[in-house]
Amino acid sequence: MLTHFQYKPLYANNQLPGWTFSFYLQKKKYEGIYHQSGKIEWTSIEPNQEIIADVQSQIHELMLYHVYEK
Repeated sequence: MLTHFQYKPLYANNQLPGWTFSFYLQKKKYEGIYHQSGKIEWTSIEPNQEIIADVQSQIHELMLYHVYEK
């Protein structure tokens, strides 16, 4: 489970879509960019291959809730 999930607009004044995000998972901090298309670009280490699909799914759900369903 992701903990301490945070996000903020990638661009000043939120003029263009895109967000940076960070969270902790198993005591490791992960960071990335969430693009409007739903593409995730990792700016830190990527989660390992066994859990990456689940992690990406959780990020999509969190972004939908926080950004698009306000």
